[in-house]
Amino acid sequence: MRARITAAAVPVGGGVITDGVVVTQPAAGEFAAFDATCPHRGCAVRAIAAGTINCFCHGSRFRITDGSVAGGPSPAPLTALPVERDGDELRVG
Repeated sequence: MRARITAAAVPVGGGVITDGVVVTQPAAGEFAAFDATCPHRGCAVRAIAAGTINCFCHGSRFRITDGSVAGGPSPAPLTALPVERDGDELRVG
């Protein structure tokens, strides 16, 4: 397991970055998780804003829904990780 986080800590329409993973909640009760490493050059993504996960190294942006490329030079999406909900706890990886 790569990370544990409470579901309440993940804002609807946004997400959090912790322990090398990104956990998002695109819609209420719907969670997704991704490796926080940008596929473009291996930088860590550092922010989530306006529905995208953002890498400041070269400007790549990824959708919070599925990690797909929304803009920038990345040739590939973020790597999806399994996320399991157990009550209010989310387990990633």
